[in-house]
Parts: sequence; C-alpha cells; structure tokens
Amino acid sequence: MTTLYATPDAAEQLRAWVPRFHARLSVPTEARTVPTRFGDTHLLLAGPADAPPVLLLHGAMASSSHMLLEAEGLASSFRLIVPDIVGHSPMSADARLPIDGYGAWATDVLDALGLPQVAVVGVSYGGFVTLRLLAHAPDRVERASLVVPGGLVTAPIVSALIRAAWPLLLYRTWPSERRLRTFLDAQLTTWDDDWGHWLGDAVRLFRLDLRVPPLATKDELAAFRGPVQVFGADDDVHFPGPALIARARELLDVVDAELIADCRHAPPFTPAFRAWLAGRIISFLTA
Repeated sequence: MTTLYATPDAAEQLRAWVPRFHARLSVPTEARTVPTRFGDTHLLLAGPADAPPVLLLHGAMASSSHMLLEAEGLASSFRLIVPDIVGHSPMSADARLPIDGYGAWATDVLDALGLPQVAVVGVSYGGFVTLRLLAHAPDRVERASLVVPGGLVTAPIVSALIRAAWPLLLYRTWPSERRLRTFLDAQLTTWDDDWGHWLGDAVRLFRLDLRVPPLATKDELAAFRGPVQVFGADDDVHFPGPALIARARELLDVVDAELIADCRHAPPFTPAFRAWLAGRIISFLTA
C-alpha cells in the first residue's frame, strides 16, 4: 500500500498536533467519521444543528481543527461541516485521491450526512476541491466562497522556484528554525507558532503531493449558476491575487471579490482579520 507518510510514525506525530489547534477553539464541536469511496473521512460539526449548513474545506496538509480555528466566527450563523480531506489530513484515511476525484469525495461526504445542498467555503487547496465539486455535482452547492483558491491560476515559475520551492528543498534537506522561517516567509502574512511549526513538521512528515491542480475550465463549470465570492492575496506566491480574481470572473458568477492588501498566501492569523473575514463571508452567505 502506498502511504501518505514519510516515516512509520509520521501519522502519529502529525495527529499529535491536532489537539493543540482544537484546544484553541472557542466553539463546541462534535466529531464524526463517515465513509466515502476513497476511505473513511473524519469531520467536525459546529454551530446550531438547525442552522443552514456550510461545508468548510481546508488547505493542503491541515485538518478540520486548523480550518475551524480560522473560521469559527461562522459558527454563530451556520451549521459548519468541516471534513478532513482524504490525502491532505492525518485525521482521515491514509489514501491519495486521483487528482480528479475530489468532487466525488465531497459528494460522498454530503451523501453520508444526508445533505442535498450546502453553501461551501474553500481555502487554498480546499478552494480547488470546491471547484471540483462545482464541476462534479453543481446542484449540490447553493453558493461558494473561495479564499486564495487553487485551481484557477498558477504562479510564474521563476518566482515560485525562488520564493517557494528552493527554500522548501533546503528546509526539508537540512531542517532548522532559520530555514523554516525562510521557507515560510513567502507563505505566511503573520507568524503563528502553532501554524509555523505544524507546517515545518507537515512538509517533512507527509510525502508531498507534487501534482499541480489542473485549472478549471469554463465548460466544466458552466452548469453551476450560483453566486461566488472570491478573495485573492496581493502577494501570493502560489496563486497571484489579481490574476486569480480576473480568472474567477471569467469562469463564474462572481458577485463579491476582494484583493487583500499586504497579504501572502496564508492570510493573517489575527483575531481582527478572522473577524473581518467571517463578517464578509456571513454577509455573502446570507445575501
């Protein structure tokens, strides 16, 4: 069996991080595991059980607790469903999905929970998963909020190599605090000890998925007619914000777009930014 992990104890080491993020949550949660065709999927539920459902999709090499920490402001208004994406979280099955399989995986999660339609918020790789869901089962999504999403644009290759790939290679080969900070300098807008050191472990302990997410096309998204909100970052080494927003407008019915100033790929890990983003998303989801 091909494993997601670089060493025999890597999964255990990564799972040990998750309670640290979960302990920072201020909202109660319920944990559940549901079956999908790609393996069991762990998820967290938060917010009032009778509130409108919102599917939250985290980025690569994260977890439901990571995602909920950044988006728990939504729990006052919605029933949040936060799955651990198979292939990108230590909390779900040890399996690598085919690159075109994420729409089917997300549909399986909704089926297992008996949810005919939801709003979706996808961040980074979770944005790519959202786009695959829109292509695979457009009728299952009422509206979508995309935060620095993958699957719309790619970065200039020279910039990506210099600012991201080379520092990553140096850190993975000769890990040190200095090299970790250098690697993450192009990724994080603000430093957070938990996030920074989690990512340091994650890029060493996961077998990195180096497949470039294919870019969505107008034809495959044509059947989705719901409104879309999109946030780009003006200094995103992976998905340049101005180009990302322009492409989103070409493919989707973008009714709300924001280029976040002075922002790298990971937006600020601050209470003020979390509150601002939650407010913007709530306004969009309840419009």
